[in-house]
Amino acid sequence: MTSLTGKVAIVTGASSGIGRAAAILFARQGAKVVIAARRQAELEVLVSEIASTSGEAVAVAGDVRDESHASQLVATAVDRFGGLDIAFNNAGSTGEMAPVAELSAAGWRDTIETNLTGAFLGARHQMPAMVRRGGGSIIFTSSFVGHTAGMPGMAAYAAAKAGLIGLTQALAVEGGANGVRVNAILPGGVDTPASITNAPDAGPEVKAFVENLHALKRMARPDEIARTVLHLASDASSFITGAAILVDGGLSISRT
Repeated sequence: MTSLTGKVAIVTGASSGIGRAAAILFARQGAKVVIAARRQAELEVLVSEIASTSGEAVAVAGDVRDESHASQLVATAVDRFGGLDIAFNNAGSTGEMAPVAELSAAGWRDTIETNLTGAFLGARHQMPAMVRRGGGSIIFTSSFVGHTAGMPGMAAYAAAKAGLIGLTQALAVEGGANGVRVNAILPGGVDTPASITNAPDAGPEVKAFVENLHALKRMARPDEIARTVLHLASDASSFITGAAILVDGGLSISRT
């Protein structure tokens, strides 16, 4: 049921972390993949890695804040592979972190543009292409931050990620009659290069603290999050839409 044979997918934020893991998994399950991020070199490495296992992928570097990039991704999917069935709008950034009184207006706008507006621009072009195919699946990467937990210094990020849940619900209603499903995943701590636990000044106590926040007492691997994305992308989730799905190792319910 999780086969993506014959499907065409877009994955943004694919140069590392969850996006990279999802692109590899999609290709392994038979999808042809258009991968996007700002770093061309990393994307080309991923294209080669997917090709080495007989998968098909094409890289399109760009910034999700640029609507022409969103349009180009859909055009590439259609021109290169014949259409679009799946879009994993995963690109995002923590952005400027500061108490609200100290957070710059420019920092606020940049975080909202990257995490929320970028997702809107992607979906704005993706949904019509999916309708032409008779349906599809759009998935956003939201967060437990701004949903089940407030984190100091993360107001802009929280607002953007919470906004994605509202966008998910609105788009699910708009697309449902045309067979387009729209859902969001809400990861907890994920062990990626961008994680605070891998910052140059983060000692082992930082990782221990973050791990302990989770009921499972560990962080996720990117491929663990990607498997939930695969479920939402595939026909295995054919009656799931408008959902905000926690994939957080019990972080949201843990008080130990």
